[in-house]
Amino acid sequence: MANRHTKNTSETITRVEDLAKLVDYSLMNNLRCDPDATSSGDDFAPRQVFSGHYVPVKPTPIPEPEYVSHSHTFFRELGFDDSFAQTEGFRRLFSGDLSQAPDPMSRVGWATGYALSIYGTEYTQQCPFRTGNGYGDGRAMSVLEATINGKRWEMQLKGGGRTPFCRGADGRAVLRSSVREFLAQEHMHALGVPTSRSLSLYVSKSETVDRPWYSEGSDTMDPNVMVSTPAAITTRVAPSFLRVGQLELFGRRAKSNAHPKAMEELEMIVLHLIEREYKSDISDDLPLATKCVQLARAFRERLTSLVTNWLRVGYCQGNFNSDNCAAGGFTLDYGPFGFCERFEPFFQPWTGGGRHFSFLNQPAAAQANFDMFCTALRPLLLSDSQALEKLDEIRSGFTPLIQKKMDAMWAAKLGLDTFNSDLFTQLLELMIETSVDFSIFFRELASIPEDILALKKSFYSDPSDEQQERWTRWFETWKGLISNDLSNEAISKQMKQINPKYTWREWLVVPAYQQAAKGDYSVVHELQTVLTAPYDEQRTEIESKYYRLRPKAFFDAGGVSHYSCSS
Repeated sequence: MANRHTKNTSETITRVEDLAKLVDYSLMNNLRCDPDATSSGDDFAPRQVFSGHYVPVKPTPIPEPEYVSHSHTFFRELGFDDSFAQTEGFRRLFSGDLSQAPDPMSRVGWATGYALSIYGTEYTQQCPFRTGNGYGDGRAMSVLEATINGKRWEMQLKGGGRTPFCRGADGRAVLRSSVREFLAQEHMHALGVPTSRSLSLYVSKSETVDRPWYSEGSDTMDPNVMVSTPAAITTRVAPSFLRVGQLELFGRRAKSNAHPKAMEELEMIVLHLIEREYKSDISDDLPLATKCVQLARAFRERLTSLVTNWLRVGYCQGNFNSDNCAAGGFTLDYGPFGFCERFEPFFQPWTGGGRHFSFLNQPAAAQANFDMFCTALRPLLLSDSQALEKLDEIRSGFTPLIQKKMDAMWAAKLGLDTFNSDLFTQLLELMIETSVDFSIFFRELASIPEDILALKKSFYSDPSDEQQERWTRWFETWKGLISNDLSNEAISKQMKQINPKYTWREWLVVPAYQQAAKGDYSVVHELQTVLTAPYDEQRTEIESKYYRLRPKAFFDAGGVSHYSCSS
């Protein structure tokens, strides 16, 4: 297929035929197809995939797809007209029907295998064959790759049906999880946090799937009922969907000489990652070993910045395994994620996540994923001792680098020029003891109030007299540390650009997907509007609805304060 790297579009795209002119399937063209795959893409049963970088597979369309929403922001960036999402061609393509895709679009998509590690421990038992050769994209498949206005984008259906990696599941996503992922990606982009992007969301008017979930009013940790929920497909978009787990898979195979071309396939996917995600960072004419070293350094820079941003906005990935860690350094795979409301250092929305993936432990999880990324590169550097030494230096430098970035971030959230460890430690202790809303506290602080009274809007409980005195002392110390070089107004403006006013609150998202299941998408659209302007002051009725503490009834509520990974 012709290379279209330089193909741009200055015209607004309104038809699938216009989009078809921009396709460029670099992954399928440049990487190796599973030799046991079918050319037709009819490859839905769980099986082992021993080699190759991808498996061609046809998505299974959802029947009677109905439009729920699309990203107006991203459409403008891509040059898509808003009306495009309502056309029959767009609806068919992004609800899983490639049968009428115009040439030169592919009429099959592709799924990829990857490995899993958790905190540096390699796992294979999640694979149905206990070998690691059956683990990968079970209900996500890419259907399009295009270069639009000089940027390469890969478009991937979530919930598009079975693949060889489905592990016996149905390959579907439910409307609940699809609404959450669609809105979360919109919100994270607006927050300024690197993320996969939302394109569109469609729901089936006739297909439902059964999933375990929580009955109304349940406070159980695990789902206690089986519910029937509409099937949906959301399309997420990124420069690539290459994961640390993918590099791990090929690194493991190269290390164990799993097949004669294992080392070659590792080199191919590493070079492909550089081409897709790091082309502007790494020169093409460098030796392979140098490229690998520079890749590790560039990924370290992105990953440390990413997780620092997560903490800044109160985001918890929930399940930050290596297979949920994008090798491009952005947020990927919104499954059991959540945003911290009442501050808890070990906030964890996922019932299966434990403390190791909790809010303030995310830097350690990122370190573990970066370690596995470096481990995957090592087989390519075994003949170059200097390159290995540099790789190890980069690897050992992860913790001091992310600590430096976090210190700068916390200082910026507090409106300070430099990080003050004592002040910050005292603040965390007070926030925990007094039960403080993370986002509301920092936003109210950003107004540079005259006294501590304004901050009480963020308190879930009244402080004791002793706590009140400590809060007052902390506040006075903080005010004394604010720079004299800028006016309070200027400092406040800076702080409000760092501390969002509107954040993800699960108890406000639940009604959106509940109403959507009844065919009413108005709450989804309202939330989309609110969450894509998180730093802005919005009208009074929006503020009274969305800028408030979590009601007591929603603490410890299954499906709100905590939830399983079921989707």
